[in-house]
Amino acid sequence: MKENFVRRAGRPRPVAVAPPRPAPPEPAALAAKVRTMTPSMTRSMQRVAETVASDPAGCAALTVTGLAERTGTSEATVVRTARMLGYPGYRDLRLALAGLAAQQASGAAPAVTADISVDDPLSEVVAKLTQDERQTLTDTAGALDLAQLEATVSALATARRVDVYGIGASSLVAQDLAQKLLRIGLVAHAHADPHLAVTGAVQLRAGDVAVAITHSGRTVDVIEPLQAAFDHGATTVAITGRPDGEVTQYADHVLTTSTARESELRPAAMSSRTSQLLVIDCLFIGVAQRTYETAAPALHASYEALAHRHSPRDR
Repeated sequence: MKENFVRRAGRPRPVAVAPPRPAPPEPAALAAKVRTMTPSMTRSMQRVAETVASDPAGCAALTVTGLAERTGTSEATVVRTARMLGYPGYRDLRLALAGLAAQQASGAAPAVTADISVDDPLSEVVAKLTQDERQTLTDTAGALDLAQLEATVSALATARRVDVYGIGASSLVAQDLAQKLLRIGLVAHAHADPHLAVTGAVQLRAGDVAVAITHSGRTVDVIEPLQAAFDHGATTVAITGRPDGEVTQYADHVLTTSTARESELRPAAMSSRTSQLLVIDCLFIGVAQRTYETAAPALHASYEALAHRHSPRDR
């Protein structure tokens, strides 16, 4: 993906405002965080990340200089790795390593998420996941730029056509937005196939809207069609957990979702969906309000058309 792209005349790319920095990962989530982030790290950063994950007790006792020497890297690389893993600095990472080492030494049950242990009863699992979902929604609502939300609703409400791009877990969210808009009479398509997404994107024009959904902000299969839509004059929207991600280069409007804590059995691809769905519901309700005179009859017609599938037919 080129970083030097052509902007539409008179339409400068908006500058996204970063949300408050999320809290550092819990010690129990460190190993999962390393697995998630390692592929996007340099080789020297990978050595640091893999070393701290494999020997938290030993690394917790090391200074930043000591860890750099142990991994054959530099102090700057150690600090960059700590920050990429979600810690403000090496001191915070070192505290997390000490906490993880203490957990391992105590023989406590291993965690399957940041807060849930293998031997937790289901009642505790339900309570802890409910709290986590609630916090994710609160964080998303707090970081959501209402001006950007309002502008996106306005664009969708008057759109000739809406294309939505998402891959993996985000494709489920893309489908949800498209089917919601279809039921209130808008022309909307969800594209999970990257080739079809680009093929459709080059047909978009001014008056159309393209929405890209990517938690990481760097999913190439989502960025490419959004760039094509941007270059062809469509209004473009990015729904992402990374307002500094590459996808925002091609977005007229950016809607930020919560960067939820990751874990082995509940990676970002799963937990991010909660915040994405909140944004989708806000968009849908906003559009339905703006287009109520046509949306209400269209929604009623769709209910009527499907009613027989939800109740026994008369025989």
